[in-house]
Amino acid sequence: MHEVALKTSEPKASHKLSARDRLLAAADDLFYAEGVHVVGVDRIVERAGVTKASLYNTFGSKDELVRAYLQNHFRRRQARVAQILATNKTPRERILAMFGEVEDLLAGSAFRGCRFISAAAESQPGDPGQVVAEDYRAWLWSLFTDLAKEAGAKDAKQVGRQLFLLYDGAAVAARMDDDRKAAARAVSAAVVALLEAAIPSV
Repeated sequence: MHEVALKTSEPKASHKLSARDRLLAAADDLFYAEGVHVVGVDRIVERAGVTKASLYNTFGSKDELVRAYLQNHFRRRQARVAQILATNKTPRERILAMFGEVEDLLAGSAFRGCRFISAAAESQPGDPGQVVAEDYRAWLWSLFTDLAKEAGAKDAKQVGRQLFLLYDGAAVAARMDDDRKAAARAVSAAVVALLEAAIPSV
């Protein structure tokens, strides 16, 4: 998180960023911690150190700020996943590395679950939060399906969906489970069992 750099009590640090970047960073902090509908425009502009007019001139509306916040995180997730895939050789190793990252996240107190699941849960059909969340989840499901196919799964679509649901479950556990370490171990064990059953060992 970038909270220290964005506090209005530290204008020199915050003004190094453009108004757009400061608004996105403030939205990232506040929306993730509290929810996209709970946090109002006043708190966002206060955190960002800009005026309401700056927010509306930049994004047009709070809804469009929500869209930009999620799309920004979507791009970051795609870049992070690309790194994971590039540093692991086989599809099986890549799948396990994807869940290894989730296990690491569950071990940290800052991780509060999936931004897209949280935003979608607060949104109505057609809202920016719901639309971007659907795009993200379609991408993630496709990614797991492709990895399952490359690994040799007979029913790659089904295995991809199962991996996708386990990934979702880990994100929900981060938000809801009191024993996150046990949840992480359970998810990891389930992924290994699924791979052993569905994909021939290499």
